[in-house]
Amino acid sequence: MPALYDQSDGALAQLLLCELQLAPSLPLFAPLPRDPELAGLCRDFLAQPHIRSLPENWARQLHRSQRTFNRLFRQQTGMSFAVWRQQACLMAALPRLLSGSSVTRTALELGYDSPGAFSSMFRKVLGQSPTAFVRATTRQGKTAKPWFAD
Repeated sequence: MPALYDQSDGALAQLLLCELQLAPSLPLFAPLPRDPELAGLCRDFLAQPHIRSLPENWARQLHRSQRTFNRLFRQQTGMSFAVWRQQACLMAALPRLLSGSSVTRTALELGYDSPGAFSSMFRKVLGQSPTAFVRATTRQGKTAKPWFAD
C-alpha cells in the first residue's frame, strides 16, 4: 500500500490497526544482525534451530575469539547469544505446537533434554505451559497460520 493511500486503502489500514490492537502480544523476536557473515549464521539457525547450538562454534566459524563474538553478537542484535537462541527456538516451537505437534516431539526436535525442560522455559517466557497456550490460542479461533510461522 502506498504511503499516500486512497479512502478504501485507508479503511483497510484502520481495520489492520484495530486487529493489531486486539491481537495478543507475544514477547518474541530474534533480530537479524547487519553483519553479513553473522546474519548468514543466524538465518541458517532460524531454518534449523537447536537449543544446543554453541556460541563457541559460531565464533570459530566467524574466525573470532569467543569474547569478540559475544561482543559482536550483542552489538548487532541487542541481546546475548543465549537469549537470542532461546527466542529463536521458541519462535520455531509455536507453529509446530499449533499445527498439532506434541510437546515431547517439539522439545526433542529443538534439542531440549526433556519435555519438562522445554515446558519450563516456555512457561517462564510466555507465562503458561505449551499445552495451555495451544488450548487458549485455538479457543480464541486463532488456528489460522499465525504471524510467527513465516
